[in-house]
Amino acid sequence: MGRVQSAAKNIAFGYIGNLTTQLLGFILRTVFISYLGDTLNGINDLYTGILSVLSLAELGVGTALNYSLYGPVARKDYEKIKSYMQLYKKAYRVIGLVIAVIGLAISPFLPYLVKQPQGVSVRDLTLYYFIFLFNTVSTYFVAYKYSLAYAEQKNYIQTNTITITKMITVTLQIAVIVTTRNFYLYLLTAAAVELIQKIFISWYLNRLYPYLKDKNVKKLSKEETGEVVTKTKALVFHKVGDVARLQTDSMIISAFINVTLVGFVGNYNMILNSVANFVNIIFNSVLSSFGNLIATESKDKQYSVFKVYRFFACWIYGFSAVGFFLLLTPFIVIWQGPEKVLAAGAVACILIDYYFKGDRIVLSNFKTAAGVFEQDKYLALIQGVVNLILSIVLVQKIGLVGIYIGTIVSGLIANITKPFIIYKVCFEKSVKTYFLDSVKYLAVLLGILVLLTGIRQFVMPQVTVLSFILMFIVICVVFNGIFLLLFGRTQEFGYLWGIIKKKLGRKDK
Repeated sequence: MGRVQSAAKNIAFGYIGNLTTQLLGFILRTVFISYLGDTLNGINDLYTGILSVLSLAELGVGTALNYSLYGPVARKDYEKIKSYMQLYKKAYRVIGLVIAVIGLAISPFLPYLVKQPQGVSVRDLTLYYFIFLFNTVSTYFVAYKYSLAYAEQKNYIQTNTITITKMITVTLQIAVIVTTRNFYLYLLTAAAVELIQKIFISWYLNRLYPYLKDKNVKKLSKEETGEVVTKTKALVFHKVGDVARLQTDSMIISAFINVTLVGFVGNYNMILNSVANFVNIIFNSVLSSFGNLIATESKDKQYSVFKVYRFFACWIYGFSAVGFFLLLTPFIVIWQGPEKVLAAGAVACILIDYYFKGDRIVLSNFKTAAGVFEQDKYLALIQGVVNLILSIVLVQKIGLVGIYIGTIVSGLIANITKPFIIYKVCFEKSVKTYFLDSVKYLAVLLGILVLLTGIRQFVMPQVTVLSFILMFIVICVVFNGIFLLLFGRTQEFGYLWGIIKKKLGRKDK
């Protein structure tokens, strides 16, 4: 199966799985808030964020190993694959233990991280947390096996597993909430289903790759192990910085404002992430294809595909960002009511970061597939420090907006520096065209946003379901129409259109 076909299959299963899980997640959250309230909703989101921070203990091992596997998989060198997977297995067992120890050490400080948890005792806060911790730690004793599926461009295996597990979990959790209104049973239900899923997927992947059970495994050479260690060290800094920048907002909100607001922000993030995850399926699904491309093709070919990838990202992220600017808060009003709406300034900051994050995903994915980790190993750490300092200082002065100003400023550091590294190391070209394209795309998006903001005054003077649907249609037609008009004759669009025509032609036969 070729790169395009593999990516298309991953994208197709990703879309089906993502649509299913996001819809189920929306239904579950609606039922959760109705029966268990905003405080427990905030605690649920906060602990999810804390455990995301704890995943810092992975320290980039997974990414380094995935890169190392691309070559052996392309050559079908099974002995080398077994050697890398053995290293991966040992590393992840250590990681799981590290997370368990750090997680237990954090538990005494939970009362200081959770501000104003109305009606929830310290004992309950701690026990809830331990259930979350168990789910996270147990994942690391199975997760390493997915790396081989990724290297073979079979991302859909994990996607399908997650979809089926989510369907079962949500169905049972909704039943538990409605019948018992008990948060403990809600959490234990998910823990039980996910544990069964981990046992099953371990058995399934052992059957799919039976050579992973071989006892006769050669150790990697010092050079090969050294390469993984070197890349992992560089990724440690990336991981620490990324966590400090991306995963600490909920903790700062809870500690400096209140835990209920974490739930309100979580409502916005759930809608935002639902669409973002849908978009990211495309970019994450082609990551393994990039690894294969870089291992087998010339720099010129890599550059041309990168430009297409970047153009498509600006289109999709630009479209969704503009749509969110105009429709995200109206959706919250329809769904949860006006009392749970965030300030317009905070929403604007969240969405500005969302768009530039799309640009960063393109850069990070290509850089990861190319194994370029060391050149900017301190960058993410600098970003994390900038974000924490700005967010903690500004939240005390201007509230929620201050947290997201820190997120935007720290994120833009990567938007400016990473293109220099990629263009020099991967393409050996001037970065000037990248920034000219950035200005061009951004100017078009701002122009379309101004136009659609004016149109909204006539189409959606009041927030109703009908006016919301009508405005959504207008955004789809106007945005994509203008984008096609301006960029429909470019090489990047021509490449994408060629893939679409090829797929449609194949279906007609």
